[in-house]
Amino acid sequence: MKPVKVKTLGDLKVVKRAIAEQAQLRTLQASQEVKAVKQAASDKDLFTRAAGAVKPLADKRKLHHALKPKLPQAMQYQRDEKEVLKEAISDEFDVSTLLECDEHLSFRRPGIGVDVTRKLRRGDWSIQRQIDLHGLRRDDAREALSIFIREAHKQGIRCVRVVHGKGLGSPGKAPVLKSRVHSWLVQKNEVLAFVQAKPADGGAGALVVLLMAARA
Repeated sequence: MKPVKVKTLGDLKVVKRAIAEQAQLRTLQASQEVKAVKQAASDKDLFTRAAGAVKPLADKRKLHHALKPKLPQAMQYQRDEKEVLKEAISDEFDVSTLLECDEHLSFRRPGIGVDVTRKLRRGDWSIQRQIDLHGLRRDDAREALSIFIREAHKQGIRCVRVVHGKGLGSPGKAPVLKSRVHSWLVQKNEVLAFVQAKPADGGAGALVVLLMAARA
């Protein structure tokens, strides 16, 4: 709208009429825009109702592999640990050929001197950790012992005591667990030697075990 010079009352009326026409035009345009938006929304809603939920088509150029469900990490770790333990030590292992032929049935690996078992009997190594297997079933005792030895070795422990009992509560008062513990310890690579404990440390119901030093 070009500027209009108002000199008379007639000119003023012309200006007012022009302003009113412009306002009416803007109102009409705004109304038409609102109707267009509403119509578009209505058309979209009508299409959705008629066609239902729509998903984009899969790209046939891509190959999708179904993911296999995985066990939670903690459960997977526990299962793997148990499998390792089962494979690591066996009840069928014949330990008698590896034990020294003395009244205490001590053990030392090839390359370990006699002085090592002698020092173990004297108590030259202080006992840093112990495990008591009393009252455990065979499978539970085997697993507990294997975990104990492995963790003690990781932590740099060198000398431990394993209490297996004297078998006084077993049928026939036979030390069943004692012979099992001998066999299990011989199969653990971390074990260098073991001897029967001194009377003050459990005597015939316990072993003093020397572990190899942990790698730096």
